[in-house]
Amino acid sequence: MNGQDYYIPAVAMSIALAVKLPALRHNWRDPLLRSVVALLTLAAAVFTFAAPPTIGAVNRWTGVPNISAPLVYCLITAFSASCLVLVVNWRGGPPEQTRRVSQRWILGYGLVIVALVVLFALGDAPVERLRDLDTHYANTPFIREMIALYLAAHNVAALVMVAMCWRWSLQVRGWLRAGLMIIVAGYLFNLSYDATKMTAVVARWAGHDLDFLSTYVAPPLASLGALVSAIGFVLPLVCQRLSDNWEIWTTYRRLGWLWQEVRIAAPAGTPSVQMAWWSAAELRVIQRESDIHDGFLHLGPYFDRHLREDAYELALAEGAGEETARAVADAAMVAAAVQARTADPEGRVIHAGEENTGDAVEGPRDLLRISHALRHSPVVQAVRQRAALSGSGLS
Repeated sequence: MNGQDYYIPAVAMSIALAVKLPALRHNWRDPLLRSVVALLTLAAAVFTFAAPPTIGAVNRWTGVPNISAPLVYCLITAFSASCLVLVVNWRGGPPEQTRRVSQRWILGYGLVIVALVVLFALGDAPVERLRDLDTHYANTPFIREMIALYLAAHNVAALVMVAMCWRWSLQVRGWLRAGLMIIVAGYLFNLSYDATKMTAVVARWAGHDLDFLSTYVAPPLASLGALVSAIGFVLPLVCQRLSDNWEIWTTYRRLGWLWQEVRIAAPAGTPSVQMAWWSAAELRVIQRESDIHDGFLHLGPYFDRHLREDAYELALAEGAGEETARAVADAAMVAAAVQARTADPEGRVIHAGEENTGDAVEGPRDLLRISHALRHSPVVQAVRQRAALSGSGLS
């Protein structure tokens, strides 16, 4: 693999990190968000510093041959720990238990990182090796132990990740399960990376030469495993966000029928709230619900509870369920009130102080059902037609 094969994944991870950083700035106490940012940061660092051109540059800048080796091994070890911590926080549970387990993984892999640095300092690796240090120094005291330690730590993390994600995937559904299965697939590539690396190193211990496994086969497996795993981590978060946004925009659109119906109730001269096109969907829904409730307040003097009760009984008689019948009754009352308000342009009823809002329409729990009934219920259509012709509803 050349430098480009490392730098492209590093850039991809950096872009994902840049997208996440603003959220961390506003919610830095969120352990899951911190775990995601740590993972993306370490993944980008691993790919950047493991690239042969970067390895050579770091060695030259420091003046220490092969100093990049413990640096890359420490980054890989820290990345392994970040994956474990992310899954622990992602899976959730009692906060104290989650924090305790995360701290154990961080402490354990922190000790491994310290040991890697100490072993490199005790060893002797004077000849720079950009691609095959693992096998070239496989029999060198202390360097040998450093190589074996980082491979063992990486292998333990991969095995634990596969086990945790597989067990968790059996308990969940949807995008989360798909993401966990993708993570498992990615870590199977990581296990293959460990197997090929260790095979080449053990072959050196036994006096054989299988260096090509470490030099040419293992790196592509590591890159592929990291990219696949990253997709598994990101997919549920992105898809859940898209799904949530779709539901919010659907709610906004479905509320439109009721919103359009009650707009007539606004007093003359009332300014219309105009939201910027970039306003969040959540804010738009809140504003639309607020407008609807304001409309209910202005329509209150025109609400006819007897009409509502008649519409409710008729909806039940036609086979509607309890919740649907209540929504149809509320919608019929709103439709009749709108017709009555239209027939009273000077607002004589309002000016007479005949306020009768009460709890006629029972809050946001029914807004979507009421909106749907306004558009689709035959009972509501009949009430609207009768109110338009005679100024009254069901009789």
